[in-house]
Amino acid sequence: MAPGDSGAGDEPPDTERLARAALGGDPARFRELYERIAPALYAWASIRIRPALRGTLDPEDVVQEVWSRAWRAFPSFDPATTSFRAWIFRIGKNVLLEGFRKVQRGARGEAGPTTRAFQLANVADPATAISQRVARDDGIQKLLAWVGELDADERALFVHVGLEGLSYTQAGERMGLAKDTVAKRWQTLRGRLVQFGVPRDFVGY
Repeated sequence: MAPGDSGAGDEPPDTERLARAALGGDPARFRELYERIAPALYAWASIRIRPALRGTLDPEDVVQEVWSRAWRAFPSFDPATTSFRAWIFRIGKNVLLEGFRKVQRGARGEAGPTTRAFQLANVADPATAISQRVARDDGIQKLLAWVGELDADERALFVHVGLEGLSYTQAGERMGLAKDTVAKRWQTLRGRLVQFGVPRDFVGY
């Protein structure tokens, strides 16, 4: 990432420490690490999934499915080349795209016997506990209601820079804005998030 082009994805040292400890194969450290990102991942999925699709594709299911895939793929995670936030959200994007494809196939009558996008038959108990907790967190629900009142550009900024941790340049390319414009708007929105009381780990600011 170029100097002066950082977004919200710079992780605190303790997150990086946990990532390195989890790479040693300690499930407890991975759970602690995932618990840090799960609220942001749940909020991201909630924003991306339209209410009409919740019967087949639920944000809680996405959080659990991402846990399963991340745990299996974790040995390939390299904290020297990418942040845990960026890595986990790449998995999240793949999960969500797969879910949308399954919903589309179901709409065409091509789905299997279940109406759920993900079976989640072998999800670890910690993943279920984490997803249920974040789904029932009043603070997250209040934040989602607040984000729902933002205009389209502010909401996109919250998703791309705040949750996904993209750089200003990357977010600008998605939003059709100059890097400096993204940076200024993010600083303003970040100030409002601080006033709202959003935890640092939630958006990595």
